Amino acid sequence: MAKRFKLERVQSEKSLVYIPSNLYENKILSTVGFGSTECQAEFLQQPNGRNVISISSKVSKELHLPSHIETIHVFTKDNCLHLGPLIGIFSSGFTPFQVRPIGERSFLFSKILSSQSAAGVVPFLFGDGHIDWERGLINAYFFTDKGWEQDVVPFPNVVYDRLPNRRSEKLKVSKEIKERLEKDYLIPWYNPGFFNKLEIFEKLYNTPEAETYLPETAPFQSFHQIEQMLAEHGQVFIKPQNGSLGLGVYQIIYDKKNAAYYCRYRDQQNKLQRFSSLESLAKVVFAKRSLDRMLVQQGIYLIKHQDRPLDFRVHANKDEKGEWIISAIAAKMAGNGSPTTHLNNGGEVKTLEEIYPDEQEQKLYREKLEEAALILSNALEKQIGGIVAEIGFDFGIDRNGDIWMFEANSKPGRSIFSHPELREVDLLTRKLALSFGIYLTEQTLENPEELFR
Repeated sequence: MAKRFKLERVQSEKSLVYIPSNLYENKILSTVGFGSTECQAEFLQQPNGRNVISISSKVSKELHLPSHIETIHVFTKDNCLHLGPLIGIFSSGFTPFQVRPIGERSFLFSKILSSQSAAGVVPFLFGDGHIDWERGLINAYFFTDKGWEQDVVPFPNVVYDRLPNRRSEKLKVSKEIKERLEKDYLIPWYNPGFFNKLEIFEKLYNTPEAETYLPETAPFQSFHQIEQMLAEHGQVFIKPQNGSLGLGVYQIIYDKKNAAYYCRYRDQQNKLQRFSSLESLAKVVFAKRSLDRMLVQQGIYLIKHQDRPLDFRVHANKDEKGEWIISAIAAKMAGNGSPTTHLNNGGEVKTLEEIYPDEQEQKLYREKLEEAALILSNALEKQIGGIVAEIGFDFGIDRNGDIWMFEANSKPGRSIFSHPELREVDLLTRKLALSFGIYLTEQTLENPEELFR
């Protein structure tokens, strides 16, 4: 079981490690490890019952242990005391500028890396150009109280995938690095890949406990298919299978009373157009657009706030015990005339308390959303390859109070945390994304066959 300690250095040319009495008793330790590096050391009991780990400057240098690290977890396996975990966050799009080493996403990564003290781990940022395969070292980026700094560290215990898009994920170099670190170095790689919306629904339809949350969803085949779904549901959404940020989403509504079709979408601005037939709608709206990679989804009559439709973002994370927990819930209110609730379409973030001032109602829907997210997280984990540790769900609540899942995102955006009341859970989601590395490191040491079978 990993334990967390304060870490300090002592000046000495000897290879020394001072450990608390609860680690010293009944332990025959001869080596100390950090990431992929190990070295011989003499282990001594801390004087005066001190509950800290102290390492000599010689050991720190041999392990390539960054000087700014002040808290750390330790793992014991055989005769080795492992310090860490050392978590490599893999991404792309690096620049030559020290102030903003990864461009516009530098602020996002600075916030993630700043969670290291809260999680008690050692995270760093790297890309394909920072790896020294011959020496087994990485020229890593850290974010400290001095800003962005680079330091050389060993290969990590685990890798957290933060590639920004599908294009970067498909690059040959990205695939080769993942394969080499996993197969040659047995380093687990978590949260790989972007979800395909249609594939997610197809997998979940085979899971009885998940099916109740799923609106009818299918690949686009024809406008006859849309006509049939409109007759049954009154409204449908047409959206890209691999889309994000609400781009390319169309809402089609059939007004039975007036025999009219309405299409709501965004084209530089939010638009709503009325048509006398679905055929005329198709000719105008979709004349220059291929629908081959689109899906059609049953529209849900959502609850509203201030006369604007709502949906809910729910973040699920795995914790340091490897168990799913719900880390954040927020409501998203659609912008005026927008087919989606995305902020770039004029959407607005609200807390659950703002939507449900009544505490009983608030508790009811919090529990419903949490239950749905936990059921779907466990179902998706069984259906998807790789190690999944973070999912962002977009849920709707209909007028009957039932929960519907619209999307599941493997790399959820963080726009909901712009709300001042969500800053605390923002830190929690970042901390959990890193502390899951504690669980993975333990599994790598104790049960590697479970991870790499």
